[in-house]
Amino acid sequence: MNNTEKVLSVKGLDAYYVKNKNVLSGLDLELEKNEAVGLIGLNGAGKTTLIKTLSGLHGEYSAESISSYGKSCAFRSENFKYLRYTVFSEDNSFQYFTFREYISYVFAAYKTALPDVSGLVKGFHFEEYTDRLLKDLSMGNRRKVYLITAFALKPELLLLDEPVNGLDFQSTEYLYSLISDYRKYGTVLFSSHILESITLTCDKVLVLEQGRITRKFTGDEIDPEAVRKALKLDDVI
Repeated sequence: MNNTEKVLSVKGLDAYYVKNKNVLSGLDLELEKNEAVGLIGLNGAGKTTLIKTLSGLHGEYSAESISSYGKSCAFRSENFKYLRYTVFSEDNSFQYFTFREYISYVFAAYKTALPDVSGLVKGFHFEEYTDRLLKDLSMGNRRKVYLITAFALKPELLLLDEPVNGLDFQSTEYLYSLISDYRKYGTVLFSSHILESITLTCDKVLVLEQGRITRKFTGDEIDPEAVRKALKLDDVI
């Protein structure tokens, strides 16, 4: 597949919080159009740092090259910003917005008309919380605010950092179905420490170890027991 069909191609990415102490080191990443990609790794492997860097939130990085659809870009480039939306593992922003105010704000920022989100609201069992301030919501319900917004927006690149955390069983199952169906709209990259969430939904699984993507599983290789055995990731599951 040529670069013009890749939503994102990154070569030689280094990211750090302290100079000369890289969290990510020489990382290469390619995300193709219309695929679901899972990212796993032990605690401290750099999953959240990678998501934050791709989202333009972490500025302490360097790379040999970054491109989107074959054109050079930066993570904070205006065009690339409009391609992506991120749901972070921890997010305490917009605490004095209600869900309705927040989603309206996001769609205005992306210059996109707000669609009917009643199906997503119902799917996440969020009906009674739409007019409450985000600061008054539980962690799980705040996560639903950002997830509903993400799947309503349908960006070409959707980044999810530990999206299952805090969700009830029914909402988790609903999230799995949304991720599996996302290929119709774009590409999703999500990190998780729950192997089930990866193996049930993904076309490709990337393993992050010591700041690099060291292994890739595709197709029939994406089997929970096989991945666990091969990677010795019992502490991750």
